[in-house]
Formats: sequence, structure tokens, C-alpha cells
Amino acid sequence: MRVNGTLINYYLHCKRQCYLHGNRLNLEDNSEIVQIGKAIHEERLQSSNSEIAIENIKLDKLTKEYLTEVKKSDADVEAAKWQLLYYLSVLKNKGIYRKGKLEFVEKNKSNKKVVILELTEERENELKKIIESIEKLLNCQDIPERLNKSGCKKCAYYEYCYI
Repeated sequence: MRVNGTLINYYLHCKRQCYLHGNRLNLEDNSEIVQIGKAIHEERLQSSNSEIAIENIKLDKLTKEYLTEVKKSDADVEAAKWQLLYYLSVLKNKGIYRKGKLEFVEKNKSNKKVVILELTEERENELKKIIESIEKLLNCQDIPERLNKSGCKKCAYYEYCYI
């Protein structure tokens, strides 16, 4: 599987999740939390009609100034930032330069949290290292250890890891 934004997000969140998803063990279709996230995404897509597919990624919204990525919650802001930086890099390679905007739709709230990002040379270099690490991980024979964190209970792979 080619590295994409989802794998970057998973890698920074949980290497085991990245490995399993990257090696085509997809348990997300059975996850209620994933389904809620998809429903939020679909609702926003219908109201703005702006999703764009480029190569192996889907961009939520692209304007003259921003590439906007919408997330259900701000549970792992760092992982979401690097996913958006990856998308900005793909656009840059196509000659399209934008700032990034992360919008987090808080659970059970109507307010949003917004983070603005720019793809700097330093971040690009770090992104290349992350991509190389993901490629190595996906080619390993051994599955990474589970994290044993409280957030694991909400993961689509929870039953695989704990039951």
C-alpha cells in the first residue's frame, strides 16, 4: 500500500494501527466511531460540495488560501497536523501552494477548534522521514505492540488487539 494521509495519521497515533491498516486489515467498517466521523464528513461534503481527489488522497476543501481538513475530534491533534502537512506536500508537488487549516468538530458541542499550518522546509524534511519510517514499518514481519492506552477502547482495532 502506498503511504497516504491516513497512514501518516495512524503512524503518529499508533504504529500498530498503521501497520494493520497498511497491510490491508481494515476493521473500520465495523466501528461506530468511524461511522460517526464519516457521517460528519458526508454532511459537510453535501453542504459545501468541495471534496477533491488527487492521486491517493481526498481533500475535504480547497480554497484560494487554504486546504481544509475536517476531523471529528481533537483527540490527536499532532497526528492530524502531519496528515494535513502531507496533503499540502502533495499539492506543492503539483505546483499548488496553500496554507493548511484543521477544523475539529467537538463531540456534543457546536463550537469548533481551528489550527492553521504552513508547510515549511523543516516540516517537509521531517515528513520525508515519517514516510520512510512508515514504508519500513509496513514491510516488517512483526506487528508492533499494542499501546495499552485508555483511548484504545475507542479504536476500530480494539477487538483485534484486546480480545
